Formats: sequence, structure tokens, C-alpha cells
Amino acid sequence: MTATGPLPQRRDLPTVADTEAFGRELAADLRAGDLVILDGPLGAGKTALTRGIGAGLGVRGRICSPTFVIARTHRPGRAGGVGLVHVDAYRLGSTDADVLADLDGLDLDTELCDNVVVVEWGAGVAERLTDRHLLIRLRRAEGTPHPDPDHLDAGAPDVGDLHEARTVSYGWVALDGSVCADRLG
Repeated sequence: MTATGPLPQRRDLPTVADTEAFGRELAADLRAGDLVILDGPLGAGKTALTRGIGAGLGVRGRICSPTFVIARTHRPGRAGGVGLVHVDAYRLGSTDADVLADLDGLDLDTELCDNVVVVEWGAGVAERLTDRHLLIRLRRAEGTPHPDPDHLDAGAPDVGDLHEARTVSYGWVALDGSVCADRLG
């Protein structure tokens, strides 16, 4: 169950660089087994934030939207480091049951042992993978047009890079949807 109320922390991120820097900051507190769910409309900066998390974790490989491959695994960049599994649930299944079956097929519960798992478009379905998750809601600045996902191709820039200003609210959420004071709360 996803949090229905307000999340305890909020931040304005005027540029993509600020969004990536925020991701690096978050990564300093993430560890293997953590689930991060990114919620926001197309172009809100979910992939830019994930790039920052990956940079902060020091993972290998370019981080780009996994929309067309569903999930990308990025190995740790150093011995003893934490890997990153980046999932895009946007194109999974057409019903809640289909989405759950598709997520089960990715074996994300197994991947959580050694990695931080970030799920874009995962609100409402991916929470059940752990007892607590970090929920991050991203919103574009007012007046930002909606990009059309059906007219993007694998070589196009990430949609989140096309729009700058965004606001994020974030916090740790328990499986029952209650907002926690912190990761342990």
C-alpha cells in the first residue's frame, strides 16, 4: 500500500543537475536491500534522480531509462559496493494482477539482497517487496507540457532531461502505508 498522505520532507529542484545531486545525496544513506519507489508524471525527473543515485552508489554503466527493457542491473563499481537495479514499471501489464505477475517475474525480491532497487512508476504495486520503502514523489513545475511516451525511441534523450524545475516530497513508508519517522521508524 502506498502512502496516501503528505510525506515529511520536501525540496525544490530547479535543474536536472540539482535533481542528480539530490540523488547522490540520497545514495549516501541507501544500502543493499533498500527499495526506492519513484512516483511522478512523465518528464518529472525520475530517471535523472536515478542517475544521481547510481552516481552516489558508484555503480558501473550509463544509467538511462529502462522503459524498453523494463529493468537494468548496474554492478557495483568497487569491491564491497552496492549495485543498483533500475526498473520501469510503466509498460508492465494492463491490470494490477498482470503488473504483479510481471514484477514477480523480474525476481526483484532476490535482487534486493545485494542491491538498491529503484522502481519508476512503482507506486501501488512494488511496495510489497519490502517492509519499508523510500517513496519519492516528483512533480514538474506548473505549466510544463506533458511529453508523449509513444513518440520516444531508444535513442532519444531521457524525458526527465527535457524539463527542468521540479519539486520532490519524500519519506520512508511502511507496508501498511503509514509514514515512518525514518528508515527504522
